[in-house]
Order: sequence, then structure tokens, then C-alpha cells
Amino acid sequence: MPSQDTAEDRMRAYLTSVKEDLMTGVSFMIPFVTIGGIFLAIGFTIGDTENVFEQTGTLGWYFAQIGDLGLTIMIPILGGYIAYAIADRPGLAPGFILSYAIQQEEIIDAAGLLVGFEAEGAVAGFLGAIVAGLLAGYVARWLKQPNVPGMIEPMMPVLIIPVLTTLVLMPVVIVGLGVPIAIIDSALTDFLAGLEGANALLLGAILGAMMATDMGGPINKVAYVFGTVLVADQIYAPMAAVMIAGMVPPLGLALSNFIAPEKYAAEMYENAKAAVPLGLAFITEGAIPYAAADPLRVIPSAITGSAVAGAAAMALGVTMPAPHGGIFVVFLSSSALLFIGCIVLGTIVTATMATLIKPDFEDRIANEPQTAD
Repeated sequence: MPSQDTAEDRMRAYLTSVKEDLMTGVSFMIPFVTIGGIFLAIGFTIGDTENVFEQTGTLGWYFAQIGDLGLTIMIPILGGYIAYAIADRPGLAPGFILSYAIQQEEIIDAAGLLVGFEAEGAVAGFLGAIVAGLLAGYVARWLKQPNVPGMIEPMMPVLIIPVLTTLVLMPVVIVGLGVPIAIIDSALTDFLAGLEGANALLLGAILGAMMATDMGGPINKVAYVFGTVLVADQIYAPMAAVMIAGMVPPLGLALSNFIAPEKYAAEMYENAKAAVPLGLAFITEGAIPYAAADPLRVIPSAITGSAVAGAAAMALGVTMPAPHGGIFVVFLSSSALLFIGCIVLGTIVTATMATLIKPDFEDRIANEPQTAD
């Protein structure tokens, strides 16, 4: 039995170490989320919500561009600083580059074509960045161990380890993540196409759950593209379910953070303030810091709330002809009141579930074994 206890202690210590590495990435990511969310919300507010990115040179366009850059770069920042937490400076660049690479549509598309599947614009999202960051950190840390001649040692952290880590992991990360993404994208698209004429409640729940599963990743992307394609065919109900469900995770988790701040790390309170405008603007990525910090509790909470919201929207016949805009295009809905009501319903469900299942943050830290530096 002592050996079993030792193995369990080691496993708990390892999991605690991984959580600490994730929290390091999240902590560095939060300012980028904040800037991106606030600037994009300002851009939508002072510009034309539906076409702000096409209004080159206007004040709203500048704000929207800066906001979009913040939200684009936050995913590689997450992966980069997870690797940094594990391997220090040698892991930072590989973690960043590899996480950024799998957010590029062309790279994922090319990886998918290796096995005959098209990813159709899907990218790895924050879950892929977590995997890339962890792998980069562990490989870079392993490469730090060998003793090397004194003349080579200064080059190890800035040249040799970053280059070797990236070189070794590039095919592993791109093919290992890009190919499954392409296969999943194709399978989910076919699945949704088969559900198009099915029960509205079921379709809404599935679309809603998909929007919250990876928050901007391939599963989210499939649901969104499905909704926008149907808009082109003048079928507007699925788009409403998709938009409402995509707004719920950041709003629900921000609400949970506001009403129960003791369940979250102190720095997450600032993220909650940014998550509100992001959620209102239909940018699901506002919930990523919460999901990355505590995926086993946060993602199920978000999925549940978004599924309820999407199902309610479809069951009530809410429609939305605009493919983006969130609360700023609510007047285009068949019923602004029902549209907002479904958002509120999903937000409350997500906040309630997250608040109930998450332990107090300080208690969770106190109960976890300490890891060696």
C-alpha cells in the first residue's frame, strides 16, 4: 500500500504542477484578453457593427483592429507562457511559435490534406495551444539537462534549445493536431447537415454545446460556419442559436466570478470585466482564461449553459439574419426580448453550475501538494 500511496502522491503533485503551469499562461494572457475585448467593444460601439472591419481608416476600424490583434495574439501567449513556466526562457519562443502555427488556417488545411480531409478554416484554438505549450515546455526542459562544453553553454537558452525544440515538435504538433482537426471538422459538418431537418430543440442544444466546447476552436468553428451557411439560404434560426450560445460562456463565467470571487484566482476578477464586453459582442474567446485555468469544471459549465440557451432559442423560434455582432445586432432578431431572454437563461445556468462545482480557490490551493521548483 505505501507504494500505491506514493504513486498517488506523485500523480497529484504532477497534476498540481500542470495546473500551476496553466495558471502562469493564463496570468500572462489576461492583459491581452482585456485589451482585445475592450478595444473591440469600443470599435463595435462607435463604428458600423456589421461592417466595422471594412471601414478602413475610421476610428471604429482602428479600435476594432487593435482589439482583434489582442484576441489573436492571446492564444499564442497562453501556449508560450505555459512552456515558459515549465522550462523558463528556452521554452518561451517554441511554445509561442508552435501555438501560433496551429492557429493558421493554411497550415491546418495543409495538414488535413495529408489524409484527404479539408479543415475548411478550422484552427486548433486554445486547447491546441495548451497541448503545444506543454509539449514545448517539457522538451525544452529535457534539452536543458545535458552538460555541454563551456563555449556552447551561452548559446543553449537563446539558440540551440529553442531551435531544436521547435524543429522536433513542428511535425508532431502540426500533423498531430492538424490532421485530427480536419477529420473532426469534416465529420461534424456532415453530422450537422443530417440534423438540419431534425427536432429544433435537439439541434439547438447540439449547436449550443459545440459553441462552448472549445471556444473558438474547430468544434466551435463548425457550428458557426453551419449557422452562417444557412443564413445564406435564408434560414435564420440556427444562426440565432449559435450567436446566443456563443455569448453565454464569457457572460456566465464573468457572472460567477462577480458573485463568488473567492472561487477564482484574484487576477481573474480583471478578466471578468473584459469578459462582459466580449460576451456581449459574441466573442466566445472571452471565456478562455477561465477554461484554461480549470477546464474540468469550467468547460462542462459553459457547455451546459450554452446548450440550454441554444435549445431555448430554437424551440422559441428566435431568428438572427446577421452572422456576427452579438447584442449590437439584437434589433435584427425576430424578437429582441426572446433573444436577450435566452442569453440571460444560459448565463444564469452557466454561472450557477460553475459556482456550485468550483471549490474556493484558496481551499483548493491549500489542499494540493506542494511541488518542487
